[in-house]
Amino acid sequence: MIHTLQSTKTLHNGVEMPRLGLGVYKMTNPDEAIHAMTTALKTGYRAIDTASLYANEKEVGESVRASGLKREELFITTKVWNSDQGYDQTLRAFETSLKKLGFDYLDLYLTHWPVKETFVDTYRAIERLYDEKLIRATGVSNHHAHHLEEIFAKANVKPMVNQIELSPRLTQFDLRTFCAENDIAITSWSPLARGRLLNEPSLVRIGNKYGKTPAQIIIRWHLQHDLTVIPKSVTPERILENADVFDFELSFEDMKNIDSLNLNERTGADPDNFNFDF
Repeated sequence: MIHTLQSTKTLHNGVEMPRLGLGVYKMTNPDEAIHAMTTALKTGYRAIDTASLYANEKEVGESVRASGLKREELFITTKVWNSDQGYDQTLRAFETSLKKLGFDYLDLYLTHWPVKETFVDTYRAIERLYDEKLIRATGVSNHHAHHLEEIFAKANVKPMVNQIELSPRLTQFDLRTFCAENDIAITSWSPLARGRLLNEPSLVRIGNKYGKTPAQIIIRWHLQHDLTVIPKSVTPERILENADVFDFELSFEDMKNIDSLNLNERTGADPDNFNFDF
């Protein structure tokens, strides 16, 4: 049983990563972003997941400093964007992100998408940052098994985390199995399928059974599948609601019923076929 908001998952290098964190994608209004992050940290969240693309790394740093919490109590993740990938470029992008955050180190640094020509070299740069103790853990985002295998062929250290789109509509069972076999933790982004599942009748029914909302049921489903999860919200009430998932446990039958909602349906791009003009 995962008991509290401070529950962690041990990565394969021994680093403890919070199982539930705050995603801050699309938090572009600085005041709103700082209010949301501050609310989360006061509530007990200890992980924030950002990216250079999100243009709010500065606000993450400000929120951490305003929280009164020690830096070592928190787990901060950011990502290198596609146009900044490659070995030398990634090292420069990391330096820029670290400066915006105002930190001396990061807990986790990820390749945002597997850009075909550069993702292996990008990960090699992330390995160097790890060797230099500028990051506590290495990782990637949106990588399929074949991307990871290409990295394995060149890497000295396997990625510790793969952050992927994952929800009851996109359970990614095969990729989860591959990552588990290689001791790579999975973080679920878009865990609520961008709100598309909040009126799903079976989730409403299961929620009524436990006295929980469909969103809380879905987050609990992620946690019980040994996934780390980063639901995003700027609404203080929703941030609190998303964290209120540690006082119940879904039954085996309910877990299977939620698994059965899978349609292999994405809300974002496929890592084998993406094209971003930004």
